[in-house]
Amino acid sequence: MKKIGFLSFGHWSAGQGSQVRSGSDALLQSIDLAVAAEELGADGAYFRVHHFARQLASPFPLLSAAGAKTSRIELGTGVIDMRYENPLYMVEDAGAADLIAGGRLQLGISRGSGEQVNDGWRYFGYQPAEDEDHADMARRHTAAFLEVLKGEGFAEPNPQPMFPNPPGMLRVEPHSEGLRDRIWWGAASNATAVWAAKMGMNLQSSTLKTDETGEAFHVQQAEQIRAYRDAWKEAGHTREPRTSVSRSIFAIMNDMDNAYFGRSGESEDHVGFLDPNTRSIFGRSYAAEPEQLIEQLAKDEAIAEADTLLLTVPNQLGVEYNAHVIESILTQIAPALGWR
Repeated sequence: MKKIGFLSFGHWSAGQGSQVRSGSDALLQSIDLAVAAEELGADGAYFRVHHFARQLASPFPLLSAAGAKTSRIELGTGVIDMRYENPLYMVEDAGAADLIAGGRLQLGISRGSGEQVNDGWRYFGYQPAEDEDHADMARRHTAAFLEVLKGEGFAEPNPQPMFPNPPGMLRVEPHSEGLRDRIWWGAASNATAVWAAKMGMNLQSSTLKTDETGEAFHVQQAEQIRAYRDAWKEAGHTREPRTSVSRSIFAIMNDMDNAYFGRSGESEDHVGFLDPNTRSIFGRSYAAEPEQLIEQLAKDEAIAEADTLLLTVPNQLGVEYNAHVIESILTQIAPALGWR
């Protein structure tokens, strides 16, 4: 059994064929797709966060609105770039959104990835310390965020406050109990997956990772998950961790599916460089008729290892078509593979 959700980048453009032509379209259709996915029986609605791009960016208004419109489905991110975040303000936003959603947030955070602008976090007012690089800064922000999420008082109260204070040191409000256990780290390498386990975060592994062994993408990703679980056990955490992988999967059910994705099923992984020093491996896409798709997915070792599968969706094709994509996987593929 697996939890199955979708992951949307929330692109918008005025290009031919796009049904998402503005930021308003992207946000409102994201909410509508979360509602539709819940009605179909999906388990999660996750959204990517990219700054300086015509894509979804500030996640908490969207998560709050989706939380108010739904009642069961998990609502998450994949991922929030912690180089851009004020940890305490983020705790306030996340606590409020989680309370609105009734404790359903699953927040994926990370160092971030390639950007539209150079060192975009500088425009948001953040600088690495003298002995840091930007990745160190992201982890420093993360450590502060996780600490404050515990809900323990740390701020000295004013002896003459505007409003009465509870006794003792004060914490950031509103506090949402349990949210600390629903934070995920998007790890590109085995080392960062191990670090996430030590920090007590769940693991998100996407459709690319650092190429560390030259093996197939799904084999390397499965090994990353196993390394994470070993590190979690060694750290002595008492709860069960969660792990997710993302995949582009399309069941060819009709002529429209065939027109969109009939030739996009990539049988091989791809290797490239996100920066001059990091060789990365990009996982293949899956697109085939159900019987063939089931056979292909059964061989994906990382999907087998993970407890959660996030389906990347082509959001610019509109809510109705993306609901069809999700429904096809839930009804035609998942039962045959024992995911449902």
